Amino acid sequence: MASAPSFDIVSKVDRQEVDNAVQQTAKELSQRFDFRGTGAEIKWAGEEGLTLQAETEDRVLAALEVFKEKLIKRQISLKALDAGEPRASGKVHRLDCKIIQGIESDKAKAISKKIRDEGPKGVQAQIQGDQLRVTGKKRDDLQAVIAMLKQEDFGVALQFTNYR
Repeated sequence: MASAPSFDIVSKVDRQEVDNAVQQTAKELSQRFDFRGTGAEIKWAGEEGLTLQAETEDRVLAALEVFKEKLIKRQISLKALDAGEPRASGKVHRLDCKIIQGIESDKAKAISKKIRDEGPKGVQAQIQGDQLRVTGKKRDDLQAVIAMLKQEDFGVALQFTNYR
């Protein structure tokens, strides 16, 4: 007997794609005429953090826009980027960003509640760490759940994996 159809809801970002976006942004900041002489740069700060810096607050925000464009080109949702506010640090302005991975428990509960309340009958969602496993009797019910969740905004980038 085959197990019930299921899929996982995750929020993961391909680190290599983010790294490529960082490299492209750094290259563009070094080459564009409007960033010349502003000390604009982007670099990794730990495993999930990024730091943008420039001499003025406007240039830091412009560098952030360039980085966002690169992320979009690489199909990375901007919901996975948590950008802070620019702050003065000596002669430069810095902006700290964080790449968000995983689904927080309160958001996982909200997603689970949405599936329970509005999803087809017989579909269950279980929270497993930083992801959810959704099971149901029919594959059509699971596809209806995916379509429903794609239309909602839970504040995190959702991917649907391990559909079987």
